[in-house]
Amino acid sequence: MRLLLLLWHLTLIFESEAQTPQACILSPTNRSPENDDISVSCGTRYMDLSIFICPIYQALYNETMMVVNNQGNKAECYGMADWTVDPPVLKFRFPLNETSISACNNNFKTITQIGSGEFADFSNVQYINISGMVTSMDPSSGTITYRPQIQYMFSCLYPMQYLLNNTELGVSGVNLAIRDNNGTFLSTLSMHLYQDDQYQQALIMPPTGLNLKTKIYVAVKASNLTERFNVLLDRCFATTSPYPMTSTYYDLFVGCTRDDQTRVELNGASQEARFSFEAFRFVEHNDQRISTFYLHCATRLCEESVCSQLLPSCGESGKRRKREDQDQDVSANATVTSPAIVVGEQRTSVSSAALPRFSPLLTVCHLMLIAAALVS
Repeated sequence: MRLLLLLWHLTLIFESEAQTPQACILSPTNRSPENDDISVSCGTRYMDLSIFICPIYQALYNETMMVVNNQGNKAECYGMADWTVDPPVLKFRFPLNETSISACNNNFKTITQIGSGEFADFSNVQYINISGMVTSMDPSSGTITYRPQIQYMFSCLYPMQYLLNNTELGVSGVNLAIRDNNGTFLSTLSMHLYQDDQYQQALIMPPTGLNLKTKIYVAVKASNLTERFNVLLDRCFATTSPYPMTSTYYDLFVGCTRDDQTRVELNGASQEARFSFEAFRFVEHNDQRISTFYLHCATRLCEESVCSQLLPSCGESGKRRKREDQDQDVSANATVTSPAIVVGEQRTSVSSAALPRFSPLLTVCHLMLIAAALVS
């Protein structure tokens, strides 16, 4: 009888071990599920979830029983087990577009806050919060179950603005790729220079530079956007250096303040912002044949329905109110940069033919009259 009981217990042990994958038997994660079993990577192209898989098996589930937001009838809402890493994990990936995010019924919410830090005077800041949960599906069909319910919560908060390193400066017509560790929502931004008011003919920089007061048309575009987002320019300025963080700069416009020759034609109303200005020279280049400068625009995104509320109100009380609580500064907006803009010197010279001519005799007579007047 004891032998039969021993064999029965051994059978249960072997069956139990057979349910546990080999990679989990000696893993330190071969335990009950815990809240910190999940890690979330908020990238610029994807949201990635990684969950220790051994605790899932410990709770009598497997990768086929874990699904996002209970969307069990959608294949894209299931994860994929990765047994090649130690400890092994269950991975989920969501491309950062509205279709993929909503496919698994993730919560997609826009949050608006008053700006602080460098843009506290005039900028509200919007964030996108994407959240959901990975839950277990209990296959038990009876009245009771011995499996615990598992829920892993996840969320990512994306500022709708680009965070760029100064080494990632762009040129006209070239997209800027943003690195994942910046935690931003979208991936590309570009600046284009045109010579016509239809924004069709690209501006060609002549070797001798542009003439003073040449009209330059500028378009700042964001790509890979869903229709719900627009481009908003907070500030555009020029510097003599290709880097925006420099002591010598000239603001074309910032908030309600703008240069007299600058016209903002489209801002916050489309996935492209447009403005124009006239070519000028920096005074520090007076002794040089050409004046070279670079255009920079601090750019961010806004949700279409509220973009108009984020634009500056330029009346007597148009200055944006500052945030009273500035305990957490907002990172600077993306600064997209143009190629070098070159303006020629165009000095005005007077030819010798235009100078008055004097005869030597007339000059001597004038000198004698002056001397006589002095003697008398």
